[in-house]
Amino acid sequence: MIDPALVGASPGPTTMVWSLFDRQRTAFALAPHPSLATRRAALRRLRDAIRRHAPRCAEAASADFGMRSSGETLMVDLLPALLHIDHLLRHLRRWMRPSRRRTELLFRTNRAWVEYQPKGVVGIVVPWNFPFYLALGPLATALAAGNRCLIKTSEYAPHSATALRALLGDALSDDVVAVVEGGVECAKQFCALPFNHLVFTGSPEVGRQVMRAAAEHLTPVTLELGGKSPALVSRSADLATAARRIVHGKITNAGQVCVAPDYALVPREHMGEFVAAAVGAIRKLVNDGSQYTSMIDARAYERMNQLLDDARALGAQVIPCACQSNGMHDARQFLPHIVTGVTPQMRIAREEIFGPILPIVAYESFDEALDHIQRGPRPLALYWFGKDRLEQQRVLLETHAGGVTLNDWGWHALNHDLPFGGTGTSGMGNYHGEEGFRELSHAKAVFAEHRWFPVELFHPPYGGVVQRAVLRWYFGAGATAPLPGTQAQPARSASGTGA
Repeated sequence: MIDPALVGASPGPTTMVWSLFDRQRTAFALAPHPSLATRRAALRRLRDAIRRHAPRCAEAASADFGMRSSGETLMVDLLPALLHIDHLLRHLRRWMRPSRRRTELLFRTNRAWVEYQPKGVVGIVVPWNFPFYLALGPLATALAAGNRCLIKTSEYAPHSATALRALLGDALSDDVVAVVEGGVECAKQFCALPFNHLVFTGSPEVGRQVMRAAAEHLTPVTLELGGKSPALVSRSADLATAARRIVHGKITNAGQVCVAPDYALVPREHMGEFVAAAVGAIRKLVNDGSQYTSMIDARAYERMNQLLDDARALGAQVIPCACQSNGMHDARQFLPHIVTGVTPQMRIAREEIFGPILPIVAYESFDEALDHIQRGPRPLALYWFGKDRLEQQRVLLETHAGGVTLNDWGWHALNHDLPFGGTGTSGMGNYHGEEGFRELSHAKAVFAEHRWFPVELFHPPYGGVVQRAVLRWYFGAGATAPLPGTQAQPARSASGTGA
């Protein structure tokens, strides 16, 4: 048992966290390479538990947000987890197979391959905005790779954490997966554990702290961090379609989505038409507000007001988009807004918005729009709307983003044969698709030497016939001559004196 005093924290939750970690590490040592059948059985039990507990999870999410429709929780928080598990079940046999590799010419007749080995105990830090999918997605990949998992839930979604604990307890024992609840101090203690891998979803600021904590044990990390994901509307785009799909990203979960379109880039001459289409689309999608998600807490709600106040003070035009009832059903439902006249000094131009505010930035030329994206930090997602294939190719080749959806938003994240991850300040690593399985596995290189392979020919003393032939082949005819500036050592006589 590891002494909790190693992290210098109080004995309460710290003892529990270390105890769970130690139990999983011991269990992993007893079964370090679960079979395909064992992994599939765990994934199926998890899938069945998600189906059974879905109504309870939807109620819990609504309790945490104040208002979140069961349809939204089922569609964007639980259904993706089922899709992810089904994908893993279809492909896991192939991914687990050793991967044959070629030997170098010098080592022909020998064999080389890669074994994909479970890492051990994986830590998963879950944010509040998708308290189920962002726990169950990494968990499913970790189980497919043969690992055990500790999950740290968000203190901002306590009802969802309780529902998740019940779901997982119904599916798997706590030496396979366990849930840890608590506040900031608990999160710090959690990230200080010597995990074999750590998955974190959240802000870049907290991601840096997580990475520093993981560095103490040289724990590899997967970071999904978000950022200001642009939606670039081409002159070749259907403006009404682009507007509807972009604002759909802004009102889904009230914009509290790491891959939500953060702002739109629109040709200057189409600004008026695009704004009108966006306002109309918001009013239809939000409707009477009865299925529109609230901000997670009063602080997030107030931050939206502060962003708008700052934009107004610096000259922006702020357009509120009222729903049909001209009111909301919960005190934390924040009315969607569109902002034009955006300048770089405004907070909405500098900070990830993470809410239902859509800044629209006008551009003159396509090069100007690309330059705007290139000058900013690399986002988690990028969206392009249009029909011009040359422009599309330039966007894909000349910009960097974690992932891209063309002519819509976000769907690349829900297609599980694609990797999902960030780049630069938007994160690192993946936990979807084959890339995710590889990330949460150790790729162990194996070289099997043939019994009669004459490896001694490569041993010293150097200068034998075979060695000279090898060096001539790879370096050229002069490879065996003395190097410039070196001198041959004088021969010694039997008496030990120079010749």
